[in-house]
Amino acid sequence: MSTPATGGFPKRENMFEREPARRVFAGEFREIRVQFRDGTDEKSPSYALLPTGQRCNRVFLVGSMTEKKRQGEQNMYYQARIADPTGTFFVSAGSYQPEAMQQMARIEPPAFVAVVGKPSIYETPDGMVMVSIRAESITIVDREVRDCWVLETAKATLDRLDTPASGPDSALAAEKYHIDTVTYRKMVYHALTQLKF
Repeated sequence: MSTPATGGFPKRENMFEREPARRVFAGEFREIRVQFRDGTDEKSPSYALLPTGQRCNRVFLVGSMTEKKRQGEQNMYYQARIADPTGTFFVSAGSYQPEAMQQMARIEPPAFVAVVGKPSIYETPDGMVMVSIRAESITIVDREVRDCWVLETAKATLDRLDTPASGPDSALAAEKYHIDTVTYRKMVYHALTQLKF
């Protein structure tokens, strides 16, 4: 079974082509430290640079929602922890993502969910880096979809390791991350061993 780049969600009709949602494990996502705009104005798309060398404007993940919290009163939003076999994603949805916020409000953990969203990097005053996802869409799925996502994400991760992107993105990743390919291969292997067929 194959899931499309949008995560199986219906495509909206837009005046522009949306960036593909990249599959990435939590174990790699949490190591993101570089975010940049591809252009000079505020409307230029923003990208996070994966440690394996690929830029991503949007990500697609599937995992188990283990916790959900409602925050704020006037500016209400939801935060959730979503776990895959390699770690935890921190996902939020607020008034700027009304559809995702309504979807998240209806889901009660524990539940397998599929999420499409945008990566967000925040550095605290004491220098800690917080990496999270602003959800565009979130929906309940089953274990089969989760397992399929693990398989496809494992392949995508190994493809990035085996065929590094060329150009400035690859050079920047090599400079900022000092990639240990053995560690990422072990992460992929660990994720695959968690599947039960």
